[in-house]
Amino acid sequence: MNLQIHEKEIKQYKKLKIIGDLAPIKEHIKLFEKKYGLPFHEFEKQVSEGTEDFERWDDYIEWKAYQKKL
Repeated sequence: MNLQIHEKEIKQYKKLKIIGDLAPIKEHIKLFEKKYGLPFHEFEKQVSEGTEDFERWDDYIEWKAYQKKL
C-alpha cells in the first residue's frame, strides 16, 4: 500500500483547519459585541476609564484574548 499526499492537499487541509479554528473565536467576539453593543476598542476604552467592575473586567480579559488569537 502506497499513500501519496500532495502539497496542494496539505495546504488545503491547513487552510480548512485554520478556518475551523477561527469560527468559534469569531462567535465569542460576536457575543461580546452583542452583550455590550460596541466593538472591542471602544469597550477597552470604557473599561480603562470607568469604575471598577469585576464582570466587565473579566469579560475584557477574555475578549482581549479572543482578539489576540484572531
